[in-house]
Amino acid sequence: MVLVNTQVKNRLAAIRKSRGIGATDLARRINVSRPTIYAIEAGTYIPNTEVALHLARELEVTVEDLFSLPNSLQKPPEPVAAEMLSALPSPKGQPVRICQIGSHWVGIPVSATPYYMPEADGVVQRSTRAAGRTELLAFSKEDSSQKRLILAGCDPATGLLSRMVEKLAGVEIVSAAASSKLALKWLCEGKVHVAGSHLEDSATGEFNRPYLRKEFPNEDLLVVTFARWEEGLVVAPGNPKSIAKIEHLARRDVTFVNREVGSGARALIDKRLKKAGVETSAVAGYDRIAFGHLAAAYCVVTQEADVCLATRSAAQTFALDFIPLHSERYDLIMRCETAEQPAAKSLLDVLQRATLRRKLEVLAGYDTTDTGSLVA
Repeated sequence: MVLVNTQVKNRLAAIRKSRGIGATDLARRINVSRPTIYAIEAGTYIPNTEVALHLARELEVTVEDLFSLPNSLQKPPEPVAAEMLSALPSPKGQPVRICQIGSHWVGIPVSATPYYMPEADGVVQRSTRAAGRTELLAFSKEDSSQKRLILAGCDPATGLLSRMVEKLAGVEIVSAAASSKLALKWLCEGKVHVAGSHLEDSATGEFNRPYLRKEFPNEDLLVVTFARWEEGLVVAPGNPKSIAKIEHLARRDVTFVNREVGSGARALIDKRLKKAGVETSAVAGYDRIAFGHLAAAYCVVTQEADVCLATRSAAQTFALDFIPLHSERYDLIMRCETAEQPAAKSLLDVLQRATLRRKLEVLAGYDTTDTGSLVA
C-alpha cells in the first residue's frame, strides 16, 4: 500500500459509523486489511476502482457519496437556455421539468402539493427580457429528452393516463398546465408534443375541430378523444350555501373563483352568465383567477371561495359536491408526424386499454365510450 497526498475528499468514516459498522468488519467484508480502511478514511490512500465499488456496495451508497473532488475543482453546470411554458412568470428557484423538442429546450414549472416536494430536473436561475426565455440550472440533461412527451392542458385526469403510459411503456408524460387555447398555441409553435382541449363551437356544438380549422388551417393534426366529462358548480360538502344554479353566483353571500381567459371553463361561465342575464360585475370573485380545475376546486376546499366552475373529477378529488351544468368532450391533439414516434404510439395504445377506461369512469366520473377514437 502506497500512501499519497490527495485532493480527493471522502466520507467513508462518517458513512461507516452511521451504519454501525466497525473498520475491522468492513475490511473483512471487502477483503482488505484494517489499516487500509483507516488510510482511506484519513485520505492518505486512494483505493482502486474495485475497492471503491466494493465499499459503495457494502455501505449501500454510490461511489460519489463516498469520494469527491473539492468544490473548487468541479466545473459548475452551464445554464440551459429554455422557453418556459407557463401562464405566469417563474421566479428564481422555481422547480422545473426540462424537455427537448427538436433542437430547443423547454421548461415546465411544477408545483408542490400540500405534503410533498415536486419532482424536478432543475430550477429557474434567471429570467431574461425576451418573452418566455429563461436560464435554468439543470441537475442533469442526459435523461431530459429521452422517452418524454410534453402534454399541455387542463384535465387533471390525464395524470391517470400518464402514470399508466410510464408503467407499461417507460415513457414519461410531463404535464404543462394550460388553458385549451394556450395548449393549442404551444402545440402549433412546436413547444409541446400533445395538447388537450375542450373548446366548443357555439354555432355547431362541436368540440375542437372547428377551432382547429379556423385557427390552424395549414396544420396536419391528429385529434383523438380522451373522454367526455361534465363541468359544473363545485361547492363545499353538503352545499352549505345552497348554491344550485348560475343565478346564485350573484348573491351577496357567495364568493366565486374564476378560470383564466382562454380556458373552456371561462367560456362556459361567461356563456351561462349571459344567458341568465347576470352581469359579471355582480359576481363576487369573477376577476379572481385559478389556473386549472384542481386549483379552482382547492380554493373551495380552503374556503377561499364558496364555489367555482370545474370538472366532476376535480370535485371528486377533494370530496366536494358537484352540480352538473354541461357535458363536454376533451380531446388530445398532436401533429401527425409526432403520432408516428414510438413514445406517442405508446400513449395512443394506452388510450385503447380497458384498464384506463375503468379508472377514468370510477375515479373521475368520465364517459369513456369514445376514448381512443379518432375525431374526423
